[in-house]
Amino acid sequence: MNKFKNVLITGGAGFIGSNLALKMISKGYRITVLDSLSKQIHGENPNETSPLYISIKDRVNFIQGTVISKEDWLKAIKGQDVIVHLAAETGTGQSMYEISKYADVNIGGTALMLDILANNEHSIKKIVVASSRSIYGEGKYSCPVHGIVYPTDRIDGDMAKGDFTCKCPICGVQVFLLPTCENSKLHPTSVYGITKLNQEQMVLTVGKSLGIPAVAFRYQNVYGPGQSLSNPYTGILSIFSTRIKNGKDISIFEDGKESRDFVYIDDVVEATILGIEDENANYNVFNVGTGERTDVLTVANTLIDKYKIPVDVKVTGNYRLGDIRDNYADLSKIKNMLGFTPKVLFDEGISNFVKWVNNQEVQVDNYDESIAIMKSKGLYK
Repeated sequence: MNKFKNVLITGGAGFIGSNLALKMISKGYRITVLDSLSKQIHGENPNETSPLYISIKDRVNFIQGTVISKEDWLKAIKGQDVIVHLAAETGTGQSMYEISKYADVNIGGTALMLDILANNEHSIKKIVVASSRSIYGEGKYSCPVHGIVYPTDRIDGDMAKGDFTCKCPICGVQVFLLPTCENSKLHPTSVYGITKLNQEQMVLTVGKSLGIPAVAFRYQNVYGPGQSLSNPYTGILSIFSTRIKNGKDISIFEDGKESRDFVYIDDVVEATILGIEDENANYNVFNVGTGERTDVLTVANTLIDKYKIPVDVKVTGNYRLGDIRDNYADLSKIKNMLGFTPKVLFDEGISNFVKWVNNQEVQVDNYDESIAIMKSKGLYK
């Protein structure tokens, strides 16, 4: 029997949090959720507009509140054994102009939690924090001349000319992608990535100083049934699905060959629970992904094929500042230390996702509005 019983999940009404809560309840845990029920994710009236919130609200001790409130934290932490800290503002593009908000919630909220643990009586015995692949920036590459290198963010002038490739930071030649491992250089290229790195480092550093085991998971691009179909800033599967369902063309950034490691929600939940239950995880960071990459053009064409709704795909050559080119995870560490292997690969996962979307109401498509905002800020070229 696991020694922990009471688990607080911040952001527990969100996509990862609600799935984690339901799985942990089935394993006998008592779950408390602290969540602000953000309108961008949960809609105007979460009791009617948020399937995620509806799925957990009568099964957990639910506290509607925010991680930037000390009072809400004190109420939520009381009597807990473990904190799974998922609450965060997410989205690379939005973070580049809502800078204060991202810093306040992601960095400030985490600092407040740790401040309470350092200065108040509590029963917390473990902290798990959601980090992100965004902290790697462009990730790990091989240069024909200099071997393993970590490219800096791509140059606006190159991308304006249609050259989206990563270059060696030493000699400037094109480099070739490698899987990114946990000891790779950390150099985020977006405000979101900076805040996630800050969260991870604070939790691991303070956890160690207080003798509270801490674990950080660097999630790749998480997807699956239940993710928000109305948030135009996160989750290209959701964004593309909502466009397709509304009969609108899909505009692809860059040349369509940019790629990500798409990891299914059930695998993310499994990895996170291993981090809670397995003492081998203590004071460690782990990548969570599939170890495979899929390019954005393939994602768009696969979705169109599965929905059987013919819309045009336009590869625009446009780009967003702060985006990375490619990334996929080296999973050696989590496999060796925790025995984690992803079970759901992309084709099966995307089929499950499409089946779920087909049973949902078609959402209003806010994507064009989000692009217009980014363009007005000089972040979309």
